[in-house]
Amino acid sequence: MQFWRDVVTSSLAGTPKKEPVAILLAQAAQTVFEQTKGRGNLSKAWFFRVITEREKHLGNPPYPTLDSLERYAENTYSTLLYLILSALPLSSITADHLASHIGKATGVTAVLRGLPLLAFPPPPNHHSNQEGFGIGTPGRRQGVVTLPLDIMAFSGVKEEEILRQGSDAPGLRDAVFAVATRANDHLITAREMLKNIKAGGDAGHEFEHEEQNLESRDYSNRGESAVQDVEKAFGVFMPAISTQMWLDALQKADFDVFDQSLRRTDWRLPWKAYWAFQRRKI
Repeated sequence: MQFWRDVVTSSLAGTPKKEPVAILLAQAAQTVFEQTKGRGNLSKAWFFRVITEREKHLGNPPYPTLDSLERYAENTYSTLLYLILSALPLSSITADHLASHIGKATGVTAVLRGLPLLAFPPPPNHHSNQEGFGIGTPGRRQGVVTLPLDIMAFSGVKEEEILRQGSDAPGLRDAVFAVATRANDHLITAREMLKNIKAGGDAGHEFEHEEQNLESRDYSNRGESAVQDVEKAFGVFMPAISTQMWLDALQKADFDVFDQSLRRTDWRLPWKAYWAFQRRKI
């Protein structure tokens, strides 16, 4: 992780290491600086926020609460979306607000999607996302359960029962339902915000991370409207489509996160993404 901190620091300073990502990052930062005539930048604080949050979870420790899982998603997935918006370049509190909710939904969903693979890790050098996994797999290693502890306690599900019984563990589906609901709520909020903005109103919802984003963003001196910001930024919001599709599939599987259908690529994604982008709907 210190390597990546050094890469970010040197690249944003214009002296990248001789490493492909570092060189490209330096070029991107220079492009943003030129396009904004020195007013815009790629925030070092945001890069470090992602690195620090990842570092906290390198050993897959459990999330104490659902709120802590949400903070993890905000500091990783949402923050990466802020950086992409900066690279457009676009400095918009409306776009950042939408990105916050979509990033949280995507991050929380990613933890659910990864639960089977962390609980029952595949054999070494096993990279296919189409293959099966589960109880009784030869060479299966002991794993971890990354569901929030408060949700597990409320649902009456225990880690050892999940590791022994998989999808048959008592209370597991209730716990998965609670976590998935939080992710879905963020997508609903983002959808309502888009609807309000396109109708000419405000977002209708306060941005809970506005103050912390102001430390890394300059939202002043902009003539664009919220509608124009959303139009320019919409491509950055597209992870909402695949996230919603997976949550819908999870519901169809009755919140059995170990269901094999959830590990298969959905052939409908390109079509749904195309229509969503054309209609500017998520």
